[in-house]
Amino acid sequence: MKQLELTLDPAIHKNYITRIKIMSKRCELTGISPLKGNNVSHAKNKTKRRFLPNLKKVIFRSDILKKNVKLNVANAAVRTVDFKGGLDKFLISAKKAKLSKKVKKIKASISAKS
Repeated sequence: MKQLELTLDPAIHKNYITRIKIMSKRCELTGISPLKGNNVSHAKNKTKRRFLPNLKKVIFRSDILKKNVKLNVANAAVRTVDFKGGLDKFLISAKKAKLSKKVKKIKASISAKS
């Protein structure tokens, strides 16, 4: 009886799906991502650094869809959603280019129901 060995070279064959969730440091609502800059010492020595956005895991309530939505958003985006009057009103006025794939689907379902 022969045993079959399947070995796929990832550089050549892309027949697999990774199950690892890589958390990007990007806001799902506003698209804010890390900025690059320098640490500057008193002696004016410069070393590279990253300015990371202040991300929070927040659960929003969608009134139109009548369900909760869990998102990874910046603290400034939470304040903006609150100012606009809720997630539904924010997504109706938001530009599609800045939204993540998950939020684009939510926006499409909200616009279809309203």
